[in-house]
Amino acid sequence: MSELLSRRHLLQGSALLAGAALLAACGGGSGGQLQNPGAGAGHNDINPKPRDQVRDGGNLRWPIDYVPSNFNNNQFDGADIIGLNMLSAVLPSLFTGTADGGIGVNPDFLTSAVLTSSAPQVVTFAINPKATWSDGSPITWRDFEAQWKALNGTNPAFQIASKTGYEDIASVARGTDDRQVVVTFARIFAEWQGLFSPLYPISTNTDPGMFNSGWINKIPITAGPFALGSVDLTGKTVTLRRDPKWWGTPAKLDQIIFRVYERNALADGLANNEIDFYQIGSSVDLLRRAQSVPGASVRESPERPYNHITFNGAPGALLADVRLRQAVAKGIDRLALARRLIGQIVPKVTTLDNHIYPYGSKYYRPNAGVVAFDQAAANRELDALGWARPSPNALRVKDGKPLQLRQVGDASNPIGDLIDRTVADQLGQIGVGTNPSRLDLRQKNDAIKSGDFDLIGFVWQSTASPFSSSRSLYAQPQGNDVQQNYGRIYDPRISALFDQGIRELDDAKRADLGNQIDQLIWQEVHHLPLYPSTGAYAVRSTLANFGAPGFADIDYINAGFVK
Repeated sequence: MSELLSRRHLLQGSALLAGAALLAACGGGSGGQLQNPGAGAGHNDINPKPRDQVRDGGNLRWPIDYVPSNFNNNQFDGADIIGLNMLSAVLPSLFTGTADGGIGVNPDFLTSAVLTSSAPQVVTFAINPKATWSDGSPITWRDFEAQWKALNGTNPAFQIASKTGYEDIASVARGTDDRQVVVTFARIFAEWQGLFSPLYPISTNTDPGMFNSGWINKIPITAGPFALGSVDLTGKTVTLRRDPKWWGTPAKLDQIIFRVYERNALADGLANNEIDFYQIGSSVDLLRRAQSVPGASVRESPERPYNHITFNGAPGALLADVRLRQAVAKGIDRLALARRLIGQIVPKVTTLDNHIYPYGSKYYRPNAGVVAFDQAAANRELDALGWARPSPNALRVKDGKPLQLRQVGDASNPIGDLIDRTVADQLGQIGVGTNPSRLDLRQKNDAIKSGDFDLIGFVWQSTASPFSSSRSLYAQPQGNDVQQNYGRIYDPRISALFDQGIRELDDAKRADLGNQIDQLIWQEVHHLPLYPSTGAYAVRSTLANFGAPGFADIDYINAGFVK
């Protein structure tokens, strides 16, 4: 699908809007197919090389769907995966995801992060004494305190994407000095490593105006291996440059240049040496082209993003009745859809049957049985709900109103369009009509966040803290404050289990609660995951320490071109 909404680093379900439906490929390919799509966690495919074999310098040319408008990733309109990919190179991330699905301390920003008490829960962070904002001010405990106060939900003037975790904090205080942060929780928050990433400066988080608007079309302050070079709205380009003030190991690349590229131009862009990689996604053509481009390789590893369809169940919406959502869901053949989209390039096609844990991860369990494809059951349930079908090929009608759903897609994404048309064909077989609306990317982003749809497809991306990063997707809407629950579907049972799991320090027990939640999510038909991403990329073969990151975060310091 077109957008990629990520439950980002604390992320708490934080939505990140971005580019393509991510699916497919393996290093090199065999007979035009991928080798191990979704095979499991524990590896990535990035052409790993030691630093002494990586050239100092060069530009990484990174294609994007659009230039984000707001670079405050914690703000409702700024929770965008394209923006986060840029911000991860220029702002503090306290912890980094690893290929095996784990998470570790980032020593460039923290010398330690320790759970110093369990009753109450207290976490003590020791900030790297060299860590400094680009305006010359040190990174201190006050930056943490300001971010907590901005994101804990107590001040509605801060238009936040998620409050998960921050709402559980009782205090953020100075430790032995300004570089030590003592975070005391009012309630246990198990996945605390997901908090404070990306970290923003105190100046952003103490002023609602700066928080909501101060990062629109600009990145005013940085603290990372790269700094902002320019945001060129006319040229649709964002340039990051290696920061000479960076206190850590210097980045190998001189610049990372993000430029808007039409998807149908990606393969030509790689072949013509205009870009250095692209996401293959679900596109057979992009895979075939990648396998034929001299000097390119196909890199693949399992990863977190997944295609899905969000249902609008807000009060008053056509799909507000959960029984109707269940009937509609049973009319969608997700396996047939996956075969149509990726059957030519994936040896063994499967559906994605979990909303919280990515396919291939340790705690993944298939829980989709309650709304498994069953056309006969869908017809019976629609009949029982009073949606009558006047004739075999007619749309169902109730009280004179046809069962016609507003199906929103984007005009520039042929893969998303194929998914939407396939779903529309399947629903038509049970008498459910669709009224397609094709918007540009920004219009579609607005529709997602405003709830102006019945069905809408995009991509969710979880984090290394998958339980807590899912929570805001199912938060109780409070007026226009929906966090990331764009379909406005709320079940207090789900919230209660999230509250229980957030406080469960045992990973296995928390995962068991996560799978109980997932079963309820399927019952509620909050959204339908389609098929797992396999994380395939076409990459210039000379590019090292970059490609298909899998469950790991991107290594912006060591990425570069081999000597």
